[in-house]
Amino acid sequence: MAKPSADTVDKVVDLNRVAQALAKAVCAGDIVNFRLLFAPFSPARKTSGEELESDKYSYLLPDDDLQSDPRFAAALKSVQTEKTWNHIQTELAAERPAQLPSDLVLMLADNAVREAKYTVAAQAYELLRIRQRMQEEFLKQADEALAAGDIARGVRGCLIAAGLAYDYAAFPEPLPTIPDYQARALMLHGVYPTRPEDCISLRDEETHLNLAIDYLLGDDDVAMRLRAHPLEIRLNALKELVRLIDPEWDAFAARFSDACEVVTALGERLRRNQQPHAESLQEEIEDQQGVDPREVMSTLLGREIENGEWWQYIKEMGYQHPASILFVARQLIGDDEIVMPRLLAESAVPKALGLRTPEVSTPA
Repeated sequence: MAKPSADTVDKVVDLNRVAQALAKAVCAGDIVNFRLLFAPFSPARKTSGEELESDKYSYLLPDDDLQSDPRFAAALKSVQTEKTWNHIQTELAAERPAQLPSDLVLMLADNAVREAKYTVAAQAYELLRIRQRMQEEFLKQADEALAAGDIARGVRGCLIAAGLAYDYAAFPEPLPTIPDYQARALMLHGVYPTRPEDCISLRDEETHLNLAIDYLLGDDDVAMRLRAHPLEIRLNALKELVRLIDPEWDAFAARFSDACEVVTALGERLRRNQQPHAESLQEEIEDQQGVDPREVMSTLLGREIENGEWWQYIKEMGYQHPASILFVARQLIGDDEIVMPRLLAESAVPKALGLRTPEVSTPA
């Protein structure tokens, strides 16, 4: 990118295009492009060698469809307000880090929330030093909605509040907390279950429900607020939360049933592995020609990971369907350790999510 220098000749900047570019960033809840427009090399600066009209920066400008959007019109009106526009021009002319117009940053943050860009909203609210206040406001509204039976609105409020969390220990500077389901999925399955009660999916109903809420929200304070509600509300909230996070959950539920069928085909082999004995020649042949235990994992995930280990499947499942790892367990079959479908038959948690009971033995 070109940098301004003493030899740079002032160029003519189309202020109308600058206003449109800023309005697009505000409307879209795009903090990256918004800050870029105030950067030292910004094409909106007269001292920059970059041109807003070039193909390189065409993505910053609105297309015809966006220009007809009422939300874009509202953003453009805010940009062109006399006080705000004067502030913008002053900052673009100054040879120092820009002071972003607070009214536009606030509008950008609110639009980011509407677009479910929660990490962007967190950054914008943090710039304004109101992130924690906004987080508490969303939690308050979520509590009220849940208490009134409006589960969808309440869960959305919890999800937004969790999305506004900040990691002040991040290096080299504080950053919004990212829902790292893959890493936390491995932590939940880090210890091999030697007893049925060691399986997270076989915990009692309320314990499993609270664990699911903690894992999916990823924020202790937000999860604690949701856990304070009655069991029935929490169950309905979990169902809504799973579907908000994972619109393709029904596809996993279908694969879960298919994986149970694969497990059924492995039933006799599983029983023999749980009761070690000297295999007959016929049993050895059956083991070699029968269903491959690794097929269970590929069925759960929906695809095969070539030479994939159990932990790779857990990570991929955590990324693709975050809640899926709450209903599986590690299982050693001969020399292979695989991921198996597991759930507690009498629990309302899997039933609420459309998962059927696998008719298989629990780990020895």
